[in-house]
Amino acid sequence: MVTFTRLIGDLSSDGEVFHAYVTDDWLQGRTTYGGLSACLCVEAARRSFGQFTPLRSAQFLFIGPVAGRVRMWPKLIRRGKSSVIVAVELQGEAGLAAQASLVFAVSRPSKYRYAGLSIPEVAAPADCPDFFGGTWAPDFAPHHFEARQAGGSALISAASDPDFLVWARHRDSDADGSMAALVALADVLPPPALSLVESPAPLSTMTWMLDFLSGEDMEDPGNWRLLRSRAESVRDGYSTQSMAVWSMDGKLLLAGRQHVAVFI
Repeated sequence: MVTFTRLIGDLSSDGEVFHAYVTDDWLQGRTTYGGLSACLCVEAARRSFGQFTPLRSAQFLFIGPVAGRVRMWPKLIRRGKSSVIVAVELQGEAGLAAQASLVFAVSRPSKYRYAGLSIPEVAAPADCPDFFGGTWAPDFAPHHFEARQAGGSALISAASDPDFLVWARHRDSDADGSMAALVALADVLPPPALSLVESPAPLSTMTWMLDFLSGEDMEDPGNWRLLRSRAESVRDGYSTQSMAVWSMDGKLLLAGRQHVAVFI
């Protein structure tokens, strides 16, 4: 099994191309865990163009399955006075697997401040049951992440309200507090549409959009994050969901949306 720290540490570059190797323990079904594919795009872009600038917004398009050896091509789209826009292509042996559009931007002085997504009141992680324990779970998840159910619906439970509320963290205690580590963690929950069913069903993420709200102010590595993923619509073979991640002290780290194909 390859830890997150080692996998990211082994990321190498050959000119403008970055290379990584995704081992089987990071797969969900026949493809790389989507959060890891997104994370590799973010890390390749950061090393090329965004070393000193926080990631503010990201859009990911998942095109096809990928595993084993992967390559990333970061391309500078625009460099402004305060922002850098980067596009990344991720390819595997079968061709193009994912595309990312990333916006890095420095902080600017502003007299306005507002926070509209407050952290829900929940029990501490130690007082919550294992989210994946005793149920179906994606192949990669129990190996690389801890997850504790803090509220909402359970997996594969024929629930009426598809809403996951879960404490989660990397099992790799060396995983740092970087944006790449946060991206890898933010997608660890299966789509909440899976709470509606009575038995495992295949799903596939098509698009994922994230807005990062913490800037340079990241929490210490190894801490729990509270993840919320709520389905807003499940119909016609597709599901849309809203997502949010908070630090343990209640700081909103990111908010996002995801569009998922549901094969049942």
